[in-house]
Amino acid sequence: MMTTFGCRARAEDPKPPAARNVVWHKLGSWSGHGSRQTESFTSDTGALRIQWETTHESAPGQGRFHLTAHSAISGRILQEVVDTKGAASGTGYVQQDPHVFYMVIESENVDWAFTVDEATVYR
Repeated sequence: MMTTFGCRARAEDPKPPAARNVVWHKLGSWSGHGSRQTESFTSDTGALRIQWETTHESAPGQGRFHLTAHSAISGRILQEVVDTKGAASGTGYVQQDPHVFYMVIESENVDWAFTVDEATVYR
């Protein structure tokens, strides 16, 4: 018995996601000192960009900033976004299904600020 496998080219594939145009829409921004939880916000795409910064480390070497995205429906952690020490800044991304989210901030000895933007794609 002989089996033969073959491939044929597919018709033109749609553009991959990386080649599409992305527009970021601001969902909210928060700032403070110490730990807290944000209010809920809805993402229609589940694709979030979090730009964050920590400043004014009050006890050198003792500053901590930990940020997690949670489901506002179940309360479970969906994704860790940031876990850093000291004064720093950066950008984190969350990739989930469309969801109602809230963020939990666990922080000591630093001031913090972050903005959550949602990705929308257009062609």
